[in-house]
Amino acid sequence: MSIEVRNLKKRFGDYVALGDVNLRVETGELVALLGPSGAGKTTLLRVIGGLDHADSGEVFFHGQETTDRALREREVGFVFQHYALFRHMTVFENVAFGLRVRPKTTRPTEASIKDRVMRLLDLVHLGGLSTRFPSQLSGGQRQRVALARALAVEPKVLLLDEPFGSLDAKVRQELRRWLRRLHDELHTTSVFVTHDQEEAMEVADRVVIMNKGEIEQIGTPEEVYFGPKSAFVYNFLGNVNLFQGRVEGGRAYLGSVSLPLPDASPAKGDSATIYVRPHLLDLADQPNGLDHFRAKVEHIHPTGSTVKVELTAEWGEPFQVEISHERYRALALRRGMETFVTLRNESLFVETTPGDGMMFGEGI
Repeated sequence: MSIEVRNLKKRFGDYVALGDVNLRVETGELVALLGPSGAGKTTLLRVIGGLDHADSGEVFFHGQETTDRALREREVGFVFQHYALFRHMTVFENVAFGLRVRPKTTRPTEASIKDRVMRLLDLVHLGGLSTRFPSQLSGGQRQRVALARALAVEPKVLLLDEPFGSLDAKVRQELRRWLRRLHDELHTTSVFVTHDQEEAMEVADRVVIMNKGEIEQIGTPEEVYFGPKSAFVYNFLGNVNLFQGRVEGGRAYLGSVSLPLPDASPAKGDSATIYVRPHLLDLADQPNGLDHFRAKVEHIHPTGSTVKVELTAEWGEPFQVEISHERYRALALRRGMETFVTLRNESLFVETTPGDGMMFGEGI
């Protein structure tokens, strides 16, 4: 079941929740709506599902316009952040609920309901917990019950609104990997809302990055991360250093030093903000003949898969570099020492004063 959104607009008073949004989700695709709070993600999801109505625009399911379709007729399954399980019902009865409330003409037999519910509970690894109540389950287990309940009615489209938002970090990681595996098995067309960049990049086939009711960029995780189309996208997807400088003759000038900007020569003297990710910078204990600038080590954070080093550039701006533990040990870094900073490659994003963003080089 494909989904197509055409020219959706939605306002709440003076607040523009959606401003002329267009989007297509292919059959069997898992798409993430990613953005900060207030970006319009949940509003778009609710309009697609029929829980809210747009002021204008259309939503199509497999080429059929859905504006006048009742919620039941849209064949949509919902999974919300706070589970919304019935506390007085067992796990089995929660999952069976959507089947039991169907009209008699479309309601499965009791034997069919039992078979379908138990198959789903096995699928979400809860087959042995069918007689428990929600209060007897962990947060991750309750969320899997909510997903099984949404899948029980065999939806053509599955919509998930911050499905793991109320869980702790470790459980979130486990469940998002599980969701990806489940989707690969079922291939239900799915759209999920998240503000977690790592979650979107790990789970989704494509990522829709939203900001202030507009779509900033759509693409695979690789496309949006390595080829951002705007300063917002570059800044939102992961850690980034912002340096104030200017561009001239294909180089970015930061304080008294300059760095190359390949394949582009912005107008002479443009005031600019230069964006560069911490892992694209490297440190050395002496100049190595490459373009570099001096910096002072302020703090070192060695925990995690990389070592995060906070520094102050020679012209006074603070920034961060991420290096391997091997590199950290080789440099024998310590607080207060002077080091030399170079680019691992020539990948920068430059936003000039008028707001025209330009990507220079390729990410790694």
